[in-house]
Amino acid sequence: MTRAVMRLAAAVVAVCGWLAMPAYPAEALPVAENTVIEQRLIDISSELRCLVCQNESLAGSRADLAMDLRREIRTMIARGDSDESIKGYLVSRYGDFILYRPPWKATTLLLWLGPLLLLALGLTLLFRQLRRRANASFAGMPEGELNSDERAHLASLLAGENPAGKHGGPSS
Repeated sequence: MTRAVMRLAAAVVAVCGWLAMPAYPAEALPVAENTVIEQRLIDISSELRCLVCQNESLAGSRADLAMDLRREIRTMIARGDSDESIKGYLVSRYGDFILYRPPWKATTLLLWLGPLLLLALGLTLLFRQLRRRANASFAGMPEGELNSDERAHLASLLAGENPAGKHGGPSS
């Protein structure tokens, strides 16, 4: 019975290992007959954001909407539209969000300056916290130099001695 269990366990491990193997995609063949149109499609769609995936370019997305938009762009290229007119059409239809590099204008100002503002706010809060911590740690310390008794006490503490028979220090 033990051998049967071992064989079953080995088979389960083998199947799990086979299922965990990475699948490498094959290179996609161009859909268009004309490779110039396909190259322009890739160039344009790599600058556009997939509206479904949002973190992926339109060129790399496999969403249905992305495929429809690529088909639309391919039709516009075949019709003779310029790259800028194609992007303008998509922006008018979907807004500046579709562009990976939105234009510099009042409606996108926060998008461009937001990361810098957050960085400045974070650095300001960090410096304030560090200053508070430094002020709090020095608040209880007396001002000025150490007198001779304090220096002797400090030297004995640093040497690891128990000064003047006081208890509580390191025992030897």
